[in-house]
Formats: sequence, C-alpha cells, structure tokens
Amino acid sequence: MTLDDRGPDGRSTDVESGAGTPSWLAASLNYCSNCGGELQLGPVEGEERHRLACGSCGHIAYVNPRLVVTCLPLTRAGELVLIRRGLEPGKGLWAQPGGFLEVDETVTEGLIRETFEETGLVVAPGEIVGLYSRLEAAVVVLAVEATVVDGSPRVTAEALDVRAFRAEAIPWPQIAFKTTYWALVDWLALRHPELRPPPRSRHIGR
Repeated sequence: MTLDDRGPDGRSTDVESGAGTPSWLAASLNYCSNCGGELQLGPVEGEERHRLACGSCGHIAYVNPRLVVTCLPLTRAGELVLIRRGLEPGKGLWAQPGGFLEVDETVTEGLIRETFEETGLVVAPGEIVGLYSRLEAAVVVLAVEATVVDGSPRVTAEALDVRAFRAEAIPWPQIAFKTTYWALVDWLALRHPELRPPPRSRHIGR
C-alpha cells in the first residue's frame, strides 16, 4: 500500500504504515505494568506483528494512538474561529482549538471543554469534518464543526490570540499543523466549495 492509498486520514502523515511504535514513545515503555519485569520487542505467538512483551509474565504492552478532539467553531456571521498557539509545538501559529480526550468524558464533552479552556467560547458541536492520522505523533485527530453559542474570546496560556476569520481570509501560510491544514481543506470543500486552498506550505510539518 502506498502513501496515497491509506484513506483521506492518511494525508496528514508522511510516515509509512506498519513501522511499529514511534521510537520516542517506545523509549518510555521499558517495564511491565503487570509485574515490573523488563519489556522486550519481538515476535509473540498468536500476534501478526512484533510486540512489546514481558519476559517474566508474558504480558503484552499494546500501544495504541491517543485521540485528540478539535473544534472548528463558527460565529453567527459564519466566520471560523482559530487560535494563535501559545505553547509548543506550533507556538505563534494558527490552529483550531482542541486537545486530548479525557478517559471519563465523551467526545462532545471533550470538544466543549477544550474549546472553552482555550478560547472562552461555549460551542454546540455539529457535523464531523474529518479524521486525521498522525503516525509520528501517535495520535488520531477528530475535527468537528461547531456553533459558538455563548462566551467571549479571551487570551489564555494556550492561545495568544483568538480570532474569527472569513473563509477567504484563513491565514494559510501561518497554519501550525498538517492536521489543521487538512481539516480546513475539508471544511472548505464542505461549506465553501467555490474557494480553493493553497498547496500545503513546507513548514507545516508537525
């Protein structure tokens, strides 16, 4: 399977599929959560790929991607709200509000919470815009369109600026992430098919 055959969610990663756990993540997985024994990467009976397994008790440490929930908030005027990120990665660049889903909340709850924390805006989530895989970051990003129903924009530690953009005024050269770029591309195709996004800038690499 080539990089172009992995589905639309594969557009946001340049890493080939099937390479296993990213090295930066594997480096933190050293000991068994079941017995404390040392984990070893290798073949495991009954498994189709090499796994991290405990040499003492046989426990397999499965490594799964985390879910990032993000929001494309729309004002009553139909403008799209983006944040200028206050933290790395992507500090100073524009992205949609979002973050990691907590284990004890639904996707809807996570979208509302993350958006309010980062922008001061209360949103009502609506249609799913897309899913985006980031193999190098071990995440799957969900982008959902939402309507701003309350609150006022505010600067936070995570957002140096909160600004609403007309669809034709999206700051493409200053977009932080590949996942943001593709979410915006898909949102334009959904709501403003008359507009054509520019090619992805080379600096958008996170």
